[in-house]
Amino acid sequence: MINFKQKELIRQIFNDVKGKFPETEFISVTEGPENPADLWINITAPEDEDREIELIEFSGEKLTDILLDYGYCFMVMPRKNTEGIGGMKYQEIFA
Repeated sequence: MINFKQKELIRQIFNDVKGKFPETEFISVTEGPENPADLWINITAPEDEDREIELIEFSGEKLTDILLDYGYCFMVMPRKNTEGIGGMKYQEIFA
């Protein structure tokens, strides 16, 4: 289960990404397939591949800081196909 601090950090990450890449939308948060303690923040991918690469690099720096500062492993996962992605939805994270 996601704790309060993790929700806070997920909101912060997404808001930072959304500020720089306004075309993205939040989809959900899911557990990583190899380690349930790792959380994937699923978002819509930018149409432009170069923008997607920029987004991955931008979020990677922030995620590394969170890992070092708090010990939480998050991944921002840009998705082109959003069908069938489960996990915690917007209301559960941002409510």
